[in-house]
Amino acid sequence: MKIGFYGAAKEVTGSKHLVTLDNGTQFLLDCGLFQGSGEEIDEWNKNFGFDASKISYVILSHAHIDHSGLLPKLVKEGFKGKIYCTPATKDVTEALLEDSASIQESDIKFVNKERQKNNLPDLKPLYDIKDVNKAISQIETVAYDTPFNIDDSVQVLFLDNGHILGSASVNLVLKEKDKTTRLTFTGDIGRYNNRILRTPQAFPQADIILTESTYGDKIHDPDPNLKFKLLEIIEDTCIRRKGKLIIPAFSVGRTQELLSALNDLSFENKLPKIKTYVDSPLSERATDIMETYPECYNDRMKAFMKKDPDPFGFKGLTFIQSKSESQALNERHEPCIIISASGMAEAGRVKHHILHAIVNSRNTILMVGYCSPYSLGGKLVGGAKEVKIFRSYFPVKAQVKKLNGFSAHGDYVEMLKFLSSQNPSDVKKVFLVHGDENVMHVFKNHLNEAGFQNIYIPNYKEEVAL
Repeated sequence: MKIGFYGAAKEVTGSKHLVTLDNGTQFLLDCGLFQGSGEEIDEWNKNFGFDASKISYVILSHAHIDHSGLLPKLVKEGFKGKIYCTPATKDVTEALLEDSASIQESDIKFVNKERQKNNLPDLKPLYDIKDVNKAISQIETVAYDTPFNIDDSVQVLFLDNGHILGSASVNLVLKEKDKTTRLTFTGDIGRYNNRILRTPQAFPQADIILTESTYGDKIHDPDPNLKFKLLEIIEDTCIRRKGKLIIPAFSVGRTQELLSALNDLSFENKLPKIKTYVDSPLSERATDIMETYPECYNDRMKAFMKKDPDPFGFKGLTFIQSKSESQALNERHEPCIIISASGMAEAGRVKHHILHAIVNSRNTILMVGYCSPYSLGGKLVGGAKEVKIFRSYFPVKAQVKKLNGFSAHGDYVEMLKFLSSQNPSDVKKVFLVHGDENVMHVFKNHLNEAGFQNIYIPNYKEEVAL
């Protein structure tokens, strides 16, 4: 058996790990989109580095676009197998991929207009809605805690890892001739104090572990203080400075956590009477999907819903649908909160809101999750004095703040807690994926201190024989 690391190798996005068994069977763990901008990112998304038609099936850990976003391209290039995931992951993936195709179509029209002015040939999107529909038709869902056999060589068990709705650790039992290997892909490890979702489940003893490492060098803000830190930023921006608070947030998970925190403040009569807008049709759809899976909620959320049956809605909240309504927000000058996708500020309507807000010192741009250094959000968090938005450069005069506590990724203490279900001496090898290289080395030291040995950080497109 060998594993090829075709994404999220010394990089956070593009999760894509190719397992090849001794009998020739090939399957993918995730098939994610690389996020960010630049020729290198474009090239990575255009070329898998392997033959899509030879992949037997895909096992999807969760719906986030950096884990699911190239499934339609895989289908477009000849993949005909099944895609296995949980029921909630299928619903969310369908919404995200449809949105991704729509964004690509819109972006490519803009790019091609510029190319036509220079007599350059038109470009095509990575995929379109037909490819999305084909990919969704190939999904087969399996519930949590239900071992199932894909074939004689592979058994799979999905366990809730608390990252987003439907997310799972992927626990495999692989049989090759007279040898059995237990391989676990953690997916993105969730929080132990998530506002909405259940605590990550312990997973069976593994021989090989592929683990994420996004916040392998960080400890998040304690959750009880988080909504009050958010309140301080709202009061400073919207009440004292009379500005707008722009919050880039992923439509799935992050937006609902923000709405839950704001709803708590409203329920406690602490939220200032200012308007809050969620400017993302996808976010509204994702919120509707989340409301159909209350069995995934934790006990705190279930208890709160007995007092307030609408945990994501409060007075003063408006969901924006149309493009004209979205554009009108930028013409308004009264203080407000605008939550809009995407979370890295790299695509979607939030880029327009940042463009209009960034040159005014009254405004605040609040980042609430991980941002790739290549992304607009990453550059803002990194302290850039000037940023490029839609081919033009703008001085950063708005305040830029960050709250890590809303992240759906566990910090290194929580990741170690998740991995504590293992006897380290029985784990033959640990691969670190889904993290920046410098962070991976810090997390590797934490793992060594916890007793794990043989920890390896693979390179992009590297194949490792086991």
